[in-house]
Amino acid sequence: MLDVRDLRVEFRTRDGVARAVNGVSWAVDAGETLAVLGESGSGKSVTAQAVMGILDVPPGRITGGEVLFKGRDLLRMKEDERRRIRGAEMAMIFQDALSSLNPVVPVGDQLGEMFVVHRGMSRKDARARAVELMDRVRIPAARQRVGDYPHQFSGGMRQRIMIAMALALEPALIIADEPTTALDVTVQAQVMDLLAELRREYRMGLVLITHDLGVVADVADRIAVMYAGRIVESAPVHDLYRAPAHPYTRGLLDSIPRLDRKGHALHAIKGLPPNLMDIPPGCAFHPRCPAARDVCRTDVPPPHPVDEHRGSACHFWRECLHD
Repeated sequence: MLDVRDLRVEFRTRDGVARAVNGVSWAVDAGETLAVLGESGSGKSVTAQAVMGILDVPPGRITGGEVLFKGRDLLRMKEDERRRIRGAEMAMIFQDALSSLNPVVPVGDQLGEMFVVHRGMSRKDARARAVELMDRVRIPAARQRVGDYPHQFSGGMRQRIMIAMALALEPALIIADEPTTALDVTVQAQVMDLLAELRREYRMGLVLITHDLGVVADVADRIAVMYAGRIVESAPVHDLYRAPAHPYTRGLLDSIPRLDRKGHALHAIKGLPPNLMDIPPGCAFHPRCPAARDVCRTDVPPPHPVDEHRGSACHFWRECLHD
């Protein structure tokens, strides 16, 4: 359904050029969930914005690649044509629901606007559809609350409204950018279960952007791990959790708190992500990698095929896989 090929995005600033996305490639099929993981600043959200066509230009600039949606390159479309696809065929759930919703417009009107603009519905019919959507994402007393404002809802309920807005026109693909940020673990689980249920019901593709490996374990089909604007490992979810083939992925997995290690110190990846204006030569992860060798400091590792379904951009992926 969606095939991102060698996407490159940079930001030109007074201090220099930040290479935020450096040749990212991934794909998602109908009914499939792809989780895109990585620390803050790895390029996950910029990739999503480029795919959706909502990148701030300038300072952002797409310098290469293709974004094929149902076989058509979105990057070569005219803006009015791309606008017709946004919302109707592709939708996005943003990470901060409170800032994404208009604080002075009732949520029912914000939901209904999708039907007025894209479907030509009357305001009355659009409001009725808004109530149905609020019911669908399990907001209690939807008919009584359709006129409420965003600040009158809890964080979890606001996120459900964002999901309802994304689902309004039954798109074929949804990109969810950190949909559980700032929510407690119980509400996180409810939101993730809701997304998984809706994906199955509508058989839509779902791209889930997150930094939390624990959130996606039971939801994702495949995982793409990003670091410094590149995909460093991609694999089916169970294969990646069982045996990671990249030191960065292993570091992320080791940093998850575990019940069987109660009382032990939490593992952390040493150092900080690189400055995107000055990405280290060779493998960008080598300054933080405990297994780095001379070749890692000079040669950029290509994506090695681990097997038919997974790849790793590590010179020594075999050693990592069997460690």
